[in-house]
Amino acid sequence: MDDAMGLYFEDFTDELRVVTRGRTVGEGDITLFSGLSGDFNPLHVDAEYCATTPFGERIAHGPLTLAMAIGLMSQQNLIDATTMGLLDLHWSFSGPVRIGDTVHAIVTTVERKPSRKPDRGVVTLKLDVVNQRGEQVQTGQMKLLMKRRDQDPNRC
Repeated sequence: MDDAMGLYFEDFTDELRVVTRGRTVGEGDITLFSGLSGDFNPLHVDAEYCATTPFGERIAHGPLTLAMAIGLMSQQNLIDATTMGLLDLHWSFSGPVRIGDTVHAIVTTVERKPSRKPDRGVVTLKLDVVNQRGEQVQTGQMKLLMKRRDQDPNRC
């Protein structure tokens, strides 16, 4: 495998299990995501309001943590320059992510299907997002359209 490229369709075996490094969620992450998304729900931006909720403090947006998990997977060089597109996403949010929590993702292959076109295939990956206490806070599956190794004209 070329070090500058992610994995190809053929590389996503049933044995694939990658644990990403961790990433600590900061207040700036929540502030930036609020501005980017336009989601200023008080659960994310209002400490006084949050003190009255079961969470007791501000929590990260669910999609922010999802995006972080995908970014952590990308940093493992699993999908860089070999992904042709995100086809489907099914995601569950099972616990809050608080400022100061450190999350990481466990990535496993669920399924591989060749495409009708010889240069690509569809890979389904499962991501389990876990905090520093070992609690699963999110889980989901994504289908990615991936380049095939033998058909990539850019491969050296």
